[in-house]
Amino acid sequence: MSEPGLDRFSLDGRVALVTGASRGIGEAIAVELAAAGASVAALARSEDDLDATVERIESAGGEAIACPADVTDEEEVTVAFDAAEALGPVDVLVNDAGTNPFFGDARDLDIETWERILSVNLTGAFRCAAAFGRRVGEREGTGAVVNVASVGGVVGLPYQTPYVASKHAMVGMTRTLAVEWAPEIRVNALAPGYVETAFTAGVRENDSIYEDLLDEIPQDRFADPEEVAGAAVYLASDAASYTTGEVHVVDGGYAAH
Repeated sequence: MSEPGLDRFSLDGRVALVTGASRGIGEAIAVELAAAGASVAALARSEDDLDATVERIESAGGEAIACPADVTDEEEVTVAFDAAEALGPVDVLVNDAGTNPFFGDARDLDIETWERILSVNLTGAFRCAAAFGRRVGEREGTGAVVNVASVGGVVGLPYQTPYVASKHAMVGMTRTLAVEWAPEIRVNALAPGYVETAFTAGVRENDSIYEDLLDEIPQDRFADPEEVAGAAVYLASDAASYTTGEVHVVDGGYAAH
């Protein structure tokens, strides 16, 4: 039986690779993991935005490097993992890279948009998880994967069919990998509700839609990205050492009714 205490939440000595780390939830998670003691490899397509994340971590006394890459490109992902290992073997993977350019009736959805959304949100996450799993397996170590899904991975969200499909599939992938890779690698999903990021700016700027959504959220507000990031630290840490294959919902109660 482990000793009680907050040390179980510490990530001292760990190396975490975070995709989608240039903004929003991914940036907040990268910063929070560093604050918990992890060295962070920040991955996203925009090198300039990644540099801002790295600077934010370093200015707080943490260690981080930028690993620009597109998760839809196998070679770029491999190069990014190689670069991340300059910090040491990667112990934690957070799959946050995502896109959601479609909002409308599914009958108006073109297949190219469908495929693009799944290629980033699902296939990109699997590509990174598989790369992580191979490397952890080679050194017979233990690791943790946190797949950032969505409340749309546990309930339906009207007019967002490809996004919701990708996130439900991510939840299924999470549970299957958790069973397949135990006990060496824990795999969990984090399912945020509505968060105040650039991702939700259009929704928040539409007064009618925004008020309708608030009526569905018992806490009557959108989350700050940092409120999601704290849950990611938990799932990455030894505090969650017996937690795998789970979906940790952080949605202000949206899915509860």
